[in-house]
Amino acid sequence: MKTTITINLGGIVFHIDDDAYEMLHNYLIAVEKQFSGEEERKEVMSDIEARLSELFTEILGQKRDVIMKDDVSKIFEIMGEPEDFLDEESQKEEPKRRYRSQKTSKRLFRDPDNRILGGVCGGLGAYFNIDPIVFRIIFILIAFGMGSGLIIYIILWIAIPEASTTAQKLEMRGEPITIENIKRAVRDEFENVKRNMKF
Repeated sequence: MKTTITINLGGIVFHIDDDAYEMLHNYLIAVEKQFSGEEERKEVMSDIEARLSELFTEILGQKRDVIMKDDVSKIFEIMGEPEDFLDEESQKEEPKRRYRSQKTSKRLFRDPDNRILGGVCGGLGAYFNIDPIVFRIIFILIAFGMGSGLIIYIILWIAIPEASTTAQKLEMRGEPITIENIKRAVRDEFENVKRNMKF
């Protein structure tokens, strides 16, 4: 018989056994220490917790209710260890430790960072690796030519969810959702905000 603990991870409630909880708790503390001096720490940790909750939901599925130690180990293989991201200079000197890469598939989202109206064209551009201007021109031509371009755009605006988290933005581009990529994406986002505020 084992003790189980109820946790809230990324807004989702999970039941986890005490050994797995200890592993996960230590992991999150170690990850948080990596970002202790950085201003974007809160957003990075929120995105990492959201990604962990997605992975636990996938692993548990409909078969089980409790997260076990093996499940936590699988998640660590996908996300990477906190020590892998200590500092970028030591990473360049030592060969990067390989962790199991999860098959990353792209998902279609509206891109809030590259939008004029709703981000539909930006999202289509990220999904198909095409400049969003191409999709904007197509919608304009259809709107003036057949008159249905605006209606199609509005339907897509309603049907396609917006990429609101860093993990969703990475998934939109087909990049693996690891601690390193989340950290890089959040840092880039903060740099863009700082640049825009200077103008």
